[in-house]
Amino acid sequence: MIASVHGEVLSVGLDAVVVEVGGVGLALQATPGTLAGLRVGSPARLATSLLVREDALTLFGFASTDEREVFETVQTVSGIGPRLALAMLAVHTPDGLRRAVADEDLAALQRVPGVGRKSAQRIVLELKDRIGPPSGSGTATSATPKADDRRGQVVEALTGLGWPERAAAAAVDQVLDGSGDPVGADEVAGVLRAALRTLGGARG
Repeated sequence: MIASVHGEVLSVGLDAVVVEVGGVGLALQATPGTLAGLRVGSPARLATSLLVREDALTLFGFASTDEREVFETVQTVSGIGPRLALAMLAVHTPDGLRRAVADEDLAALQRVPGVGRKSAQRIVLELKDRIGPPSGSGTATSATPKADDRRGQVVEALTGLGWPERAAAAAVDQVLDGSGDPVGADEVAGVLRAALRTLGGARG
């Protein structure tokens, strides 16, 4: 198993980063929050999880080992694959997920695109004794791009998660123009989570 990678960032895309390790460029799928903290030409160290299938090898990168562990634990729930597990970490921090499970907060879990009420109930039931208690640290570290950069990155991330572009743009504008979360509004991950809360409320 590849537990981590360390090297220069060659490129950062909407949902993936390429890191050069020993002269080889490795592509890693990652959340918008993780990608926001990476810069081309700068070194990066990411915890990783390798998905092996008959037709492909997919490497996932995480800002911390905690994120990786939650990503892998979430996939033990029946019906939850890596794509949905990554979406869950795009919406919630690891502790946010732990808190939602501990509190049986189905509404919070349903803010993740692709998670309905029955899926949320199954996540609570199957993860209750596996995911552990929240540590009390609910913040995520990332860079602080300009407002226009944040808007574009978050809209692209939301459309990648399955939301229509028009609805995604409206939600992001509402977050950036309104009061919102005074801390989260300064980072891509925070804007993304706030926009998903807005979209989840509109859907509900």
